[in-house]
Amino acid sequence: MVAPVAEPRHAALAPPPLVDSHCHIVFRNFDDDLDAVAQRWRAAGVGALLHACVEPGEIPAIRALADRFPELRYSVGVHPLDTQHWQDDTSRVLRQAALDDPRVVAIGELGLDLFRDSNLDQQLAVLGPQLDLAVELDLPVIIHCRDAAEAMLSVLRQRRTEGRCPRGVMHCWGGTPEEMAGFLELGLFISFSGTVTFPKAEATHACARLVPEGRFLIETDCPFLAPVPRRGKRNEPAFVAAVAERMAELRGESVDQVARCSSANARSLFSLPGASV
Repeated sequence: MVAPVAEPRHAALAPPPLVDSHCHIVFRNFDDDLDAVAQRWRAAGVGALLHACVEPGEIPAIRALADRFPELRYSVGVHPLDTQHWQDDTSRVLRQAALDDPRVVAIGELGLDLFRDSNLDQQLAVLGPQLDLAVELDLPVIIHCRDAAEAMLSVLRQRRTEGRCPRGVMHCWGGTPEEMAGFLELGLFISFSGTVTFPKAEATHACARLVPEGRFLIETDCPFLAPVPRRGKRNEPAFVAAVAERMAELRGESVDQVARCSSANARSLFSLPGASV
């Protein structure tokens, strides 16, 4: 009898699936080639995507994308730069959308943006009910915070003293290590996008080195913020692999380790398909 040929010890081990924890493929610049985009993200090893919502009018189209791509889950919410879409019944609309579809796994993206706008009071008025909804439904939040860390920390710290601070993630992180420490202390995850590949993003690089392995996610925020060397072009979910590669370089870890940690973290925060490690 001929002895069977032994397989190499690690031949059967596939790379862990990546998670793009924040994307916007509902945008019109994906209309003409979305099937090809999906083929590329699958070929790159992206096993799950979280589609962020910026205003309620997007929800039917995002839901249709979830029907089309089984690896996709999504959030419902109002972006701080879209406060004009907040109406008297918006909280009810978001609540019902979340209750109607178990593929809704987060509230957002919500937050504060004082880089592009200065209407802080209006943004806070839209932020509060969404944070309340997340607590009510026991869903995590996706937080957009640009040039507004002090105000956001103040809101969340006050809510923590009241027992009303939801879990969640600081999306597309671009703050300082000191600001990151404040959000980590509140129990939030930190998500890194293509900006971590930008040569001059020194504060983001420092944060990538310091963030605990159990507390970071990776994302594209596509179609925005394409990573180097595609900077300035349309971003897409497959390019989250470049984010993982740069995170690995900065942390002195293997890409495999970054993929495993970020996927496990995404799975612990959101209920995402294909993210197990």
